[in-house]
Amino acid sequence: MLIIIGYIVVIASALVGYVLSGGYLAVLFQPLEFLIIGGTAIGAFIVSNEKKVIKATLKSLGNLFKTSKYNKTLYLTLINLMYTILTKVRQSGGLSIEEDIDNPKESELFKKYPLILANPQVCDFITDYLRLMISGNMEVYEIEALMNEEIETYTHELEKPADAIASVGDGLPAFGIVAAVMGVINTLAQADRPASELGELIAHAMVGTFLGILLAYGFVSPLAALLRQKNADTVKILECTKVILIASMHDYAPQICIEFGRKTIFSHERPSFFELEKYIQEVKDKNANPTENNE
Repeated sequence: MLIIIGYIVVIASALVGYVLSGGYLAVLFQPLEFLIIGGTAIGAFIVSNEKKVIKATLKSLGNLFKTSKYNKTLYLTLINLMYTILTKVRQSGGLSIEEDIDNPKESELFKKYPLILANPQVCDFITDYLRLMISGNMEVYEIEALMNEEIETYTHELEKPADAIASVGDGLPAFGIVAAVMGVINTLAQADRPASELGELIAHAMVGTFLGILLAYGFVSPLAALLRQKNADTVKILECTKVILIASMHDYAPQICIEFGRKTIFSHERPSFFELEKYIQEVKDKNANPTENNE
C-alpha cells in the first residue's frame, strides 16, 4: 500500500507542478518514448543477469507489496522455541532433541511453532547448527565462523535482485537520453517543416529525458532501496538465532542466551525485557502443567 501511495505522490507532484507552471498534459503522452525507454531497460536487464537472478528478481517484486512477516510476533515465537529447546537440552542432554531436529515437520516440539516451520531458512538454520552442536566434534569458534559464512552467503544471494533493480534504475536516465536523441534526430531529418511543428517535435523528444529520470528516481530505484530494507529484516532473524546458539555453547543459562538474542533485534520488533520475561514465564507455566494445556 505504501508503494502505491508513494507512486501517487510522485506522479501527482510532477504533473500538478507541470500544469500549474502552464504546461499541457497532452504533450507528455508519448507512448513511443515509453516503448524505447522501457524496452531498452528490459533488454539490458535480461542481458546483465543470469536466469536464476531474473526469476529471483521477479519473485522479489511481488514480495515488495506484502507486509513484512519479520515482526515482534515472529521474534517472540523464535525466542519461545529457542528457550524451549535449550531448556530441554540443559535438562535432558543433546540427544533428547535429536529426533526433533532430524524431522522438524513431524516433531511435536516444532509443530507448536508454525511460524518457524513456515520459514524454511530459519528452521533449517536452527536444526542444522543444533545437529552440529550436539555432535560434540566442533569448537565454538568453528561453528560461529561457519554461521557467519552462511549468513554472508545468504545475504549476498538476497542482494542480487536488489542490485539488478538498482542497475535498471541507474540506466533509465541514459535510456531517456537515447529516446531524446532519437527524437532530435527525427526532428533534424524534417528541418524543412514550419517552426511551430519543429518546436512540437523537439518537445516530444525532450519527454524522453523527463521520463527516463522520473522512472529512475521516482519508481525503480526506490524499489531497490525497499528491497534492501526487507533483506536486512530477513538476515537479522538469522543473526538473532546465531547469537542465541553461540551463547548456549558458552554454557550460559537459556534465559541469558535468549536475552543475548533479544539485544540483536531491530528496535521496532524487539520485545522489551519485561515482555520477554513475562513471555518466558508463560512458557515455564505451560511446561510445568502439560496436562492442563492438553485439556
